[in-house]
Amino acid sequence: MPAPLIAVLPGDGIGPEVVRAAVDVLRTVRPDCEYVPCEVGAGPLLASGKALPEETRAICERASAILFGAVGGLQFDGKPLEERPEWALLSMRREFELYANVRPVQVFPGLEHASSLKPDLVAGLDLIVLRELTGGVYYGQHRYERAPKRHAFDELKYDEDEVRRIARFGFELAANRRKKLTSVDKLNVIATSRLWREIVDEVAGEFPDVSVEHILVDAAAMHLVREPKRFDVIVTENMFGDILSDEAAMLTGSLGNLPSASIGTKTTPHGKFGLYEPISGTAPDIAGKGIANPTAAILSAALLCRYSLSDSESAARIERAVAHAFEDGVRTADIAGTGRPVSTAEFAAAVRASLGEAPIGV
Repeated sequence: MPAPLIAVLPGDGIGPEVVRAAVDVLRTVRPDCEYVPCEVGAGPLLASGKALPEETRAICERASAILFGAVGGLQFDGKPLEERPEWALLSMRREFELYANVRPVQVFPGLEHASSLKPDLVAGLDLIVLRELTGGVYYGQHRYERAPKRHAFDELKYDEDEVRRIARFGFELAANRRKKLTSVDKLNVIATSRLWREIVDEVAGEFPDVSVEHILVDAAAMHLVREPKRFDVIVTENMFGDILSDEAAMLTGSLGNLPSASIGTKTTPHGKFGLYEPISGTAPDIAGKGIANPTAAILSAALLCRYSLSDSESAARIERAVAHAFEDGVRTADIAGTGRPVSTAEFAAAVRASLGEAPIGV
């Protein structure tokens, strides 16, 4: 069997910095993998008109997994989506059928103070937001017109197969955790939510040991800040999942702490094909300063091990090493509190040290 090929797409903003840290850590536990850097985002878009060059797409097609940074740029504000760097990511999600976006939300011991909530509300918090990723309003028709007066519309649609597969994914996650699934919709207003709830209830019959709760999205947003530990696995549609997972990330103190795995229908000899990325975005205000929090990127690499390399042992090693770094007080500026913040590279080095390896050059 050939060595696993990891397509490394750093992208824009802080993407190259946090992905470099993640690759350094990933190489420590999986030196057998082939890591291939690829262009994506604003750079190739400005140079060639394509945010996702054909060369990058071809490497991703051959890869066991994609490790992704971030894409975007202020100079593209106001442009149609097809002319923005973000189009590369949306294209890959749809092209590779990466329909299930797994976003673990965990508060590590010692980081309770970093949350905007009271420490007792978030201590021990461990939940997953499961976001449907290839349907909904992001992939519907969009129109903005100026005559006879300015008006616009965005299409939101789902079919039963799209809902069924994400619901089943959610039930499978919950069955291996605390056996509680919360399905989030907007049944009182949106027709697609009627379909969503019907299908979730149908799939629930396949998982009699998992309890199911239906909740409206506005109530879910409220409960996330009022009683976050009531949740185990939250499953929801594309836009609601985008919003709720960012809210949930702040329970941990920083967007820089939240990893994600986008899993689809494709498999390789090594596991499930997926795209792994921090949800923190490009953060242009701190890009190039070496102070970005690489936790989410490093934990995304752990998810890559778990899902795409079928290597739960390496995933757990990385996660323990991150926890040990936090326990030792090693923290970047966004979560340092009154302590001395470390750089992106220093945090990665501390994680590697916890893995028992000497830091490598960054």
